[in-house]
Amino acid sequence: MLKRPRRLRISKAMRNLVRETKIDVDDLIYPLFVVEGENIKEEIPSLPDVYHFSVDMLEAEIKEIVELGIEHVIMFGIPGEKDACGSEAFADNGIVQRAVRKIKEVAPEMNVITDVCMCQYTSHGHCGILTEKGYVDNDQTLEYLAKIAVSHAKAGADMVAPSDMMDGRIGALRNALDENGFETVGIMAYSAKYASSFYGPFRDAANSAPSFGDRKTYQMDPANSTEALRECALDIEEGADIIMVKPALSYLDVIRRVKDNFDMPLCAYNVSGEYSMLKLAVKEGLLNEDAIMEAVTSIKRAGADMIITYFAKDIAKKIK
Repeated sequence: MLKRPRRLRISKAMRNLVRETKIDVDDLIYPLFVVEGENIKEEIPSLPDVYHFSVDMLEAEIKEIVELGIEHVIMFGIPGEKDACGSEAFADNGIVQRAVRKIKEVAPEMNVITDVCMCQYTSHGHCGILTEKGYVDNDQTLEYLAKIAVSHAKAGADMVAPSDMMDGRIGALRNALDENGFETVGIMAYSAKYASSFYGPFRDAANSAPSFGDRKTYQMDPANSTEALRECALDIEEGADIIMVKPALSYLDVIRRVKDNFDMPLCAYNVSGEYSMLKLAVKEGLLNEDAIMEAVTSIKRAGADMIITYFAKDIAKKIK
């Protein structure tokens, strides 16, 4: 007897009925970039439809996000001043700290996640404290990352997301948060963060490119996937609440391996280069807009439970 799987593709309604992987607005985390100044809403040239906001301009953006049903944002701050130890990153009145307080004022129920790193705050652009030889001092950096995490928690962050890739950072942050009375503040670990070429537009947006060298001594080699499992296992052992693979589209195999090996909530970061490539291809008519949903669906299909993506607003409008 002839098998006819096409019967389940006969109509849009039938295809919807049997669809295995579905994107829900609850799965989406939208990145926000905040800068010093006033009355600023400026499109980032390398990230079409993504903006720099000053704190006073966040209210309208947050209200739009809420209206779209998006409940999660991740904050990236660009300070007015930088120094060798990134002191603005843990200042009580720093850019992220003020932005978190503003968001909680506008939308108290918004789940606010904050990026914990030093690259956009340091004068040298690296993700930690440098030795005299220009090497990032892992253990000294942990002390500063802990200060940043605690300052974000004090401002009202629901979850902190260390993206630095220092060894032992999850344990250091968990201990610091707990010791300061923030046991309920979660940690989303950038567990498998690769030294990727797909970060270019983000580094433009956050003004975070290193002034010398690269980040290959702390971010992962793109050729490795088994190493990602070791990194995830360490972060889980140290107290991570959510683990992450970054980037996403070129690392779908890693996402799948991590999901198959760990019974943990898994995030994937659909990074700036992936976003800008698709946006520009659609703009130039090389692809139609359906390619965006197809790409993001592939991340979910690979095993991600949640996705950080600059497409979050576009997707929310499409599926609302």
